[in-house]
Amino acid sequence: MASVNIVAISVGSNIDPVNNIAKGQQMIASHFTLLNVSEMIQTTPVGYVDQDDFINGAFLIETDLPIEKLQQSLYEIESACNRVRTANKFGPRTLDLDIVVFNNKIVNNDFHQRAFVRNAVLSLLPNLPI
Repeated sequence: MASVNIVAISVGSNIDPVNNIAKGQQMIASHFTLLNVSEMIQTTPVGYVDQDDFINGAFLIETDLPIEKLQQSLYEIESACNRVRTANKFGPRTLDLDIVVFNNKIVNNDFHQRAFVRNAVLSLLPNLPI
């Protein structure tokens, strides 16, 4: 029997963000067990500032997929939402989904580097050991 993994995924968009985040959330819910959704907040761009503000938050899911297969599934969801990967990794995007916490282990430095990621994740996992 496969083990159940509890995962916090950060979500962000600055191209039609309300619709793209809603579409991403629906796709996440159709592929995984969506346990909870954080508040979505407006944030200023990081790294490349000459672009629209982002809407950011986090999803908490349950899945039996290992982290590598989950990451591949998230890339497929991003692509289905017309995500185009460019040389500018801080550029505009329709949908950005990143695994931040996998089974109570922080696996993405954005948790430590970006308060909006940390706050969204901690709203979903208030007892996360830091």
